[in-house]
Amino acid sequence: MKKYCNDPFNRSRLKTLEVHVGPVGFGGANPIRLQSMTTTDSMDTQKSIDQSVRMIDAGCELVRLTAPSKNEAFNLALIQDGLRKLGYDTPIVADIHFTPNAAEVAAGIVAKVRVNPGNYADKKKFEEHKYTDESYLAELHRIEEKFTPLVLLCKEKGAAMRIGTNHGSLSDRILSRYGDTPEGMVESALEFIRICEKNDYREIVVSMKASNTIVMVQAYRLLCAKMLQNGHCYPLHLGVTEAGDGEDGRIKSAVGIGALLEDGIGDTVRVSLTEEPEFEIPVARKLVEKYNNQKNILEIKGYDSLPHSPFDHVRSESAVINNIGHGHVPIVIADLSDKTNIKPANFFGFGYTYSIELDKWNIMDQAADYVYIGSNKLDFETPGTIGIVVDYDLWLTDYQGKSGYYPLSTELITVNQPYFYCPKGEFKASEDNLNHPNAILVIETQFENKTQVLRKVIHDLYSMGINNPFILKYTYPETDEETFQLHSSSDAGSILIDGYGDGIWITAKQALRTINSTSFGILQATRTRISKTEYISCPSCGRTLFDLQETTGKIRQRTSHLKGLKIGIMGCIVNGPGEMADADYGYVGTGPGKINLYKEKTMVRKNIAEAEAVDALIDLIREHGDWTDATN
Repeated sequence: MKKYCNDPFNRSRLKTLEVHVGPVGFGGANPIRLQSMTTTDSMDTQKSIDQSVRMIDAGCELVRLTAPSKNEAFNLALIQDGLRKLGYDTPIVADIHFTPNAAEVAAGIVAKVRVNPGNYADKKKFEEHKYTDESYLAELHRIEEKFTPLVLLCKEKGAAMRIGTNHGSLSDRILSRYGDTPEGMVESALEFIRICEKNDYREIVVSMKASNTIVMVQAYRLLCAKMLQNGHCYPLHLGVTEAGDGEDGRIKSAVGIGALLEDGIGDTVRVSLTEEPEFEIPVARKLVEKYNNQKNILEIKGYDSLPHSPFDHVRSESAVINNIGHGHVPIVIADLSDKTNIKPANFFGFGYTYSIELDKWNIMDQAADYVYIGSNKLDFETPGTIGIVVDYDLWLTDYQGKSGYYPLSTELITVNQPYFYCPKGEFKASEDNLNHPNAILVIETQFENKTQVLRKVIHDLYSMGINNPFILKYTYPETDEETFQLHSSSDAGSILIDGYGDGIWITAKQALRTINSTSFGILQATRTRISKTEYISCPSCGRTLFDLQETTGKIRQRTSHLKGLKIGIMGCIVNGPGEMADADYGYVGTGPGKINLYKEKTMVRKNIAEAEAVDALIDLIREHGDWTDATN
């Protein structure tokens, strides 16, 4: 296995070069920095200053503004001067896409310039090209000629640079050579890094952003492996692009960013939410603090390899017991064990409603598969789609032989039916498991470095040849809902992205509905179980041509029942068909008050009036047979 972090079983910060962006240090021994991006028009000086102040006051350590042309790049000087007069010395970053001349202007003004290799020197027309080694080398020479002036200018002016690869905006050239892959993302960045190094310029920060968390995590890991092979690592900017808003955006961001922080990867974080940018900072802070404050850590010795490739997502091939295991989506277990009197109304919290008049259960898309009732008894009939897990002693006296009821035991037992094995204390893999093919293993740990401890258990299970399906169980004391969502998403997301886990069981001091939606949200964000519509929504910036938050809300209101559909909502053509990556449908701003609609990567309707665009999107979904009417 290529090394991509210091030790996958014992977390420590990956050592990177220190890069100074104005007065702020990134990488090296510096803390993980928090940053965000303005949503204002960069030509509106006062609004940009006001929003930057709100961001900085919230804890933002780096403010990024879009500079789509030379005019915006020049105006960054006025914004920067305005902040300095107010006493703010937070460094400013210019965000560049298609305009090298704007980047060269900005390099003489701000502390850092961000370029996207996919569209700085290339164009994207979704065309496939065939290259020989010679013709591809000629393309690299062309890119070097176009990019070198900026490198030399940044070197002269003392400006740093972020080389920011985005999964959805890989150039046609990279796609033709490497495909739509993490490897292509990494090579796209390395091409530009090599040009920087050729000119003895190393003030570089690198990012590998994607909306798909699996692709994003694999790309960062592969980049780290490549940099470690080269003998030095540049600081890494972490982010899940187009994560969306609300609960979904937080869970998705925590899954991707958290999976990397678990391995000590990351020097600066931006949580991209379709919300005001100052709201992103507290979320990022809570996520980063999780890794700063851990104390109850288990040191793991004697492990130097993983039972899987960290650069590929392959679901583990566990045995199948009931609807749990290989070939089945991961299950969700709800927990009612702390109730003293369980009623049908309790089931509403995890996806079931009961109609007294009709004597009928209604089942939602996000309905838990099993419920653990502990030592409680049920005096009503449950829906046949849910399994009831009960403590072993009570099962023996009251439920043995009753269909749909499964014992939970703290010891390995011999029964002629499936059961859940959840030992007291830490789970230890044992070859005794080989003699218990009916056991569904429940793995949990009380240590705070949960990912590393669970990796050890999984390593032991596979090395012993044990392939019983297993459930990932997590317990959280947090009373703050957002903190709970971020912590559980980063813990479980890391293991699920690695291809492990046949189910998820979360207990917390939260409402049942919150726990249930978080559980399904984690599975959705890891692409392991799709239970709702997915919105790939950009966080807005100065290029945005409509109100993203309002429009996202309208589209969500009309389409949230379309389970499994992916809808991209992009503020401008820069973040349009490319950044949507694998969306089924796209809603993209193309001019003031004008929207283009896409079916996958193909534009099918052009310059629709914004007032009519949501209805037109619904019509487009109908035309392609993906629409169903919502049910009450």
